Amino acid sequence: MNSYIICGTPRSGSTLLCGMLTAMQTMGAPDSFFMRDVDPIWAQAWGLPARGDLDDGAYGRAFLAAVIAAGRGPSDVFGLRLMWESLVDLQAMLAAVHPGLDSDRARLRAAFGEVVFVHLTRDDKLAQAVSLVRAEQTGLWHMAPDGTELERLSPPAAPQYDRARIAAILAALEQDDASWHSWFAAQDIQPLRLRYHDLAADPQAAVTRICAAVGVAAPALGSLQPEVAKLADAVNADWIARYRAEQA
Repeated sequence: MNSYIICGTPRSGSTLLCGMLTAMQTMGAPDSFFMRDVDPIWAQAWGLPARGDLDDGAYGRAFLAAVIAAGRGPSDVFGLRLMWESLVDLQAMLAAVHPGLDSDRARLRAAFGEVVFVHLTRDDKLAQAVSLVRAEQTGLWHMAPDGTELERLSPPAAPQYDRARIAAILAALEQDDASWHSWFAAQDIQPLRLRYHDLAADPQAAVTRICAAVGVAAPALGSLQPEVAKLADAVNADWIARYRAEQA
């Protein structure tokens, strides 16, 4: 089984990327299957078993089987989106399922076959932090190009500049990205590196790079269209400018 894992942080373009890969029908259906607080509706749709003991090998095997089925979709390729904060739970589960293996990379290979690691990162961490804080405040996380809301996690609320929260999220994002770099080095992994700026500018080119790494034919030019719209606007720009001025 060919597999790929998109290793990222929130608000780095992973939803856009996962949507386009899923739309291909030949690149699996990547999503955040190992998120600690999986929405019950998503868990039911994915066929995941009820949350159990991560150190229980039997539970781990059942959970992995369900994840692989969901992440493959109608294809022969398995796709996974993994945020840094979710890696700990995945490590614990794989250690219980494959106790005889001594590295994360070996256990991931045992679980998912040959894995291509994609490191999706956003250079402008302040813009990323502002995007995340605004999503938390307004409840709106993703919107379609036609303006339809795709994902709302709380009732609508007006955004309010919060310097302390932005600073905390910025520090966390920087630490998570640094942790990915350290983990890749420790596991002797050379990931395919993908930048948010490049993904936003030409999403189909980003998809094509991943397809080539996995060994799947690239989509025809123009055959894929982004399913999510960029939410950043003048409010985001104002918060970024204000934060930078205050820091100076």
